[in-house]
Order: sequence, then C-alpha cells, then structure tokens
Amino acid sequence: MATTPAPQTASRVASGRLVFGKPTDDGKVKGGILRGVRSFGNSGAGAGGACGRRVAVEAVNGAVRPNGAAAVADVRQVPAPPPASVEGDDGYAFRLGKFVEGRLVYRQQFVIRSYEIGPDRTATMETLMNLLQETALNHVMCSGLAGDGFGATRQMSLRKLIWVVTRINIQVDKYSRWGDVVEIDTWVASSGKNGMRRDWIIRDRNTKNMIARATSNWVMMNRETRRLSKIPDEVRQEVLPFYLDRSIIAADATGGGHKIEKLTDSTAEHMRSGLAPRWSDMDVNQHVNNVKYIGWILESVPLDVLEDYHLTSITLDYRRECRQSQLLESLTSTTSSAPAEQPPPPPLPSSLCSSDLHSTHLIRQQDDKAEIVRACAEWRRKDHRGSMEQL
Repeated sequence: MATTPAPQTASRVASGRLVFGKPTDDGKVKGGILRGVRSFGNSGAGAGGACGRRVAVEAVNGAVRPNGAAAVADVRQVPAPPPASVEGDDGYAFRLGKFVEGRLVYRQQFVIRSYEIGPDRTATMETLMNLLQETALNHVMCSGLAGDGFGATRQMSLRKLIWVVTRINIQVDKYSRWGDVVEIDTWVASSGKNGMRRDWIIRDRNTKNMIARATSNWVMMNRETRRLSKIPDEVRQEVLPFYLDRSIIAADATGGGHKIEKLTDSTAEHMRSGLAPRWSDMDVNQHVNNVKYIGWILESVPLDVLEDYHLTSITLDYRRECRQSQLLESLTSTTSSAPAEQPPPPPLPSSLCSSDLHSTHLIRQQDDKAEIVRACAEWRRKDHRGSMEQL
C-alpha cells in the first residue's frame, strides 16, 4: 500500500483495521487504530488495479481525523469487520442483542441513561416502554424478517401492512437507576386467528432478578387505508417459526377481554385539556407512538399521587389512532385500596407488589370526545415497608 511521508502513517490494512503509528525497530507499530474503515470508491478496478479511492487520515493525540494532511493511504476495499457471533459475545449483545433458547427468544441489554430517569432518580414508565419497543423492533430486524416498514416483515411490506398494538400491560416490581444495566427477553406467539402476542421480561443484569414483565396484543393494519386486516398466509408462514407458546402474565391478570371502565365528565375526578401531539410524538407509521400516551395519562394524575406512589402496573387499551392535528383530553379517577364499606372491584392487572391505589384513565379527542386510549393502573405507596427500592 502506497503512503506518503508523515509523522504518523497508516502502516497496514488487515481485517478491516487501519493501524497508525511509527514503525519501531522490531517491526511493530506504535500508535492508534482506526477500526471499521471502508472503501468509498467504486468496486471496479482503478488505476494500477486498486479498488476504492485514496483516503486522507490524520492522527492527533490518539484521535484520527479524515481528510487531514498528516497521512494519505490508498485503501483497497477494506472489508467491514465480520458480524460478531450472536451467541456468547457480550459486545454484540450490547449493540444489538442475541437469540437464546434455540432462536425463539431474543435478548438485549441496555444501560439506563441520565435522560431516562425521573424525579425519583429511577427509570420512568415511558423509558421502560421505549426499551420494550426497541427490543421488539430489533427482534424482527435480527431475525432476518424485516421489510421496509416499522417492524414489518417482507411480506407485510409487499402488502402495505403494519403492526398496531391493541393492548399492553406492563408490571414493574423495581425501577432501575441511572447507570444500571437491564436485560430484556422478548418472544412472540399467536393471539386468536388474526393477532399476535408479544411478551417481555426485564431483569437486572447483575442479579438476574426479574424486575418487570409485560405482555401485548397486536393486529395488522393497511398503512394506506388505515383499516384492520387479516394476517395473510404468507405473513403467517414468515413468523410461525418464531412463535413460542409461553405467557409471562396470565390472561386473567390482564383482564383478558374485559373492558376497562369508561370515564365520563361525571365519573372523572381530574381532567386536563388542550394536550397537543407534537411532531416528535409521531412515529414512522404516521400516528402517535403508543408510548407517548403514558405522559398524557400522567398529566391528569394528581401531583400528590405522583410524589407519594410508585406506578407498579398499567394496562393500556388502544381504541383508535391519534394524529398530530388532534387536541386531546386526559381524564383520571382514583380509588384507594384501603378497606372500606364498599371495596373497589378487583383491578385488571396484578403485579408482584401489592397495590395501595387503583386508577382509571381515558385519553379522548377534545372536540368530539372520541376515545383514543382507556387505561387502568396500580400504585404502591413509596414509604411502604418492603417497597420497590428494596426488592
């Protein structure tokens, strides 16, 4: 490989690496390494039979800057590093994830970032749901089924179909703190004739203890007509090899087909109007991302509940799409779990932690009162003995 004189030169290309530094007497190179360098030229042969084009690189204090004057290297189709093995490679697990249990379960790890925690210095419910969504999408991508849609398979993309969630229940036994690493397992199974169920487990990576679990139901929608669709046989054959008949939450614990109580102006205790979806709330399927509703639900929850209780479980029943142009209202009603003359009806979800407070929620359009999302939740008092922080 031809090089020009420089204080530090690219001395060799091997296995997708450029090694920078000055050769020593024993023939070794002292300097830094630039990994994952690829050719930016055409794949055909150029002058002198070289493939690719000349790339200028400069190493300053251990940092490498392209197009500098310190060194010039003729890069000849430097191959990208081979993909790491999906089994037993921790580095790959942090970047994408890996399959376990015979490729039926997809596992991914995440670090809780500083911008993912709330006033309690722990991950928020929105953070957990975002991680669940990210794991699900990566599961589809790494399975080799991904088409050009948001989690859609190739056959779904050909038919202009997308997945839409109809119900999700997440139960949290302990919220992770900033810097904690969580490990998420996810898998899919059939749900009725034209649905799919996706389950998740969240564990603490250090202790391997389960700290949260979730289940969800999904159906197909035509992305142009916005009408629900049956699962085509071609799509069913794509996903069938990945089905695992295992439930992390019993059907009766999520309410099954039981409807969540509908709140009205007369039954709601708290209401917040004028909630406007932002451009950043929209996903690639051109509707509000399902996680965004958590924030709107909490807008009508009394401040003393947010300050004094942990949200341990929430079930969201999605009833229609929401677009950016719609103004929304958030309604909430709460019921204490303390003994009373007329005890409240049993809640739909059931987390491992007993609850001290139940709440019912509704997100609706402000103009015509059309329902968008119904939800119910369980809360546990923060100062309760054996609280979530000690689990």
